[in-house]
Amino acid sequence: MDLHIIGGEPTDEERAAVDARLGAPASGWAGATRDIARDGRTASGGTALAADRHLLLPALHAVQDRVGWISRGALNYICRRLSVPPAEAWGVLTFYHLLSPHPRPRIVAHVCDDIACRLGGAERLCAELEATLGAPLESGHPAADPTVTSDGASAPLADTAVRSAGASAPATLPRLGWQRSPCLGQCDAGTAALVVRAGDPPARFVVAPITSAAHLVSAMTAPAPEPVLRVRAHLGVPRLLARVGRVNPGELESYRANGGYRALARALTLGPAGVIAEVGAAGLLGRGGAAFPTARKWEAVRQQSATPHYVVCNADESEPGTFKDRLLLEHDPFAVVEAMTICALATGSDRGFLYVRGEYPLAEQRLAGALTQARGAGLLGPAILGSGLSFDIEIRRGGGAYICGEETALFNSIEGRRGEPRSKPPFPAEVGVFGKPTVANNVETLVNVLDILEEGGEAWARQGTSLSTGPRLFCVSGRVERPGLYEVPSGTPLRAVIDLAGGVSGGGTLRAVLLGGAAGSFVGPAQLDLPLSFEAARAAGTTLGSGVIMVFDDTADLGDTLRRIAAFFRHESCGQCVPCRIGTVRQQELLEGQLMGTASPAAERAYAELAAAMTDASICGLGQTAASAIVSARALGLLSQEPHP
Repeated sequence: MDLHIIGGEPTDEERAAVDARLGAPASGWAGATRDIARDGRTASGGTALAADRHLLLPALHAVQDRVGWISRGALNYICRRLSVPPAEAWGVLTFYHLLSPHPRPRIVAHVCDDIACRLGGAERLCAELEATLGAPLESGHPAADPTVTSDGASAPLADTAVRSAGASAPATLPRLGWQRSPCLGQCDAGTAALVVRAGDPPARFVVAPITSAAHLVSAMTAPAPEPVLRVRAHLGVPRLLARVGRVNPGELESYRANGGYRALARALTLGPAGVIAEVGAAGLLGRGGAAFPTARKWEAVRQQSATPHYVVCNADESEPGTFKDRLLLEHDPFAVVEAMTICALATGSDRGFLYVRGEYPLAEQRLAGALTQARGAGLLGPAILGSGLSFDIEIRRGGGAYICGEETALFNSIEGRRGEPRSKPPFPAEVGVFGKPTVANNVETLVNVLDILEEGGEAWARQGTSLSTGPRLFCVSGRVERPGLYEVPSGTPLRAVIDLAGGVSGGGTLRAVLLGGAAGSFVGPAQLDLPLSFEAARAAGTTLGSGVIMVFDDTADLGDTLRRIAAFFRHESCGQCVPCRIGTVRQQELLEGQLMGTASPAAERAYAELAAAMTDASICGLGQTAASAIVSARALGLLSQEPHP
């Protein structure tokens, strides 16, 4: 039937943005001006349009990139183009915090105020920005469009003559806005901001570190800076980081000259069963936090009779304190493409999706370049390297939702729906994206496969421990001398990794370490000799999660950190299940009482029951781990400790 949409027409700019992504509309039933002679009086093409529902998020991004926000008229036009009911499209639009349904400036800085950046002075920076640019924009609410004058006052919307903070002479600049943001994956930078410039074409880039409001205002109006590769180090011979800093990430030939695509050549020789056997012999466990055996996942998909099969690379790295995948995506993109192609061979897949965080524009840019060059060289597409393997990859940009790191929520996002987790079973190996067998792995897991095939699974497994084989990447941040990404053999003691990062900054006293990010748990100084392996972490009642090691000294305000963790989970809950939707709100309220010293014994008992309910009854890992860090902090007595001045 015909889709009736009431009120709001797109501007020419909005229409052009959508058409550039979806192509010109073929008929009046798909967005063109209705013509009875051409289109007839009976609606047609609905089935075909429904198959394009998965383009909803890309179409929303196209308008946001061009205009800076998504109007009712633009949303209506997208709905006509894709035959999506407006109510459903509105639900998708308002689900993602990087998308705005309300007017906002053309240039917006998303300023990280999450755990690691708070240790680096994010609150001071946000206070400066509020004095300089005015109040922060709020996701989901209409916002002012202030500009800035040299005296720090906000100018009215109509006044476009502004000055950069600290500048001596006025200059006409675009209107600027800013908003607070969850972790941007720049935790080794001190404080960070994602600057988004709407336009044609949009210039989107990450600026880090940010040292002051004046620095940020200057960066918001300047050309994108060259990316900086910050600290990285390793114990032993680097594997995962071997090419980082040596290979030009924009040149396929540079990658091939450093061993690129040798693993795929061997995979074609081994065949699907042989590849899975090598991965199984290596004992590779997933590096995204769940630690599921990779070979078992691949074999489960390979055995499915339903077709097609899909490969999904989960690059929606949103855990606060995590930035390992970002570095691999930005500095070794061809490795990710090659590893996905090997996975496709092993699982009988002919199509892949690379779901990249919306906050990682450089990664998206470099991956797009890698895909183009790989296709041109016959390394993607039909008959790869002259074989019977046909496989291609499509990039999907996330919209800023932590929950989409959960694989089934990610599938829904790819399909053009709200990123809400699905109940299991059925598991993705049977019913994944588009209802078909799907293998989903994160970036670090996939890149490990290259060395496994080149060395052989048994040889690769000799590094690490018997149950946690191979190397691990750890994101070290907080109060250390050299924050950065570190590669070490699995089982390396926590103390050794902190020492590799230069120890506690300024010679301070270590107070606690957060392992695994906001969904992880705290350990105290007595646990510094903990081996960083899955089995040792489990025995100690903690987790390695996605590889976060965040160090807190005796000057850190851990009460502030716990407040931010509670606020983070409340904000990021998708709201689908009651234990998480209500539990994260009550957790924040009860935690505040504890930190203020007003909690009664009954409130203490209520919190213990609440944490157990969220852990046991939530649909997905977000609710199941929302209390982990706070429970561990309570056990260590960190809630009652004041920071040392």
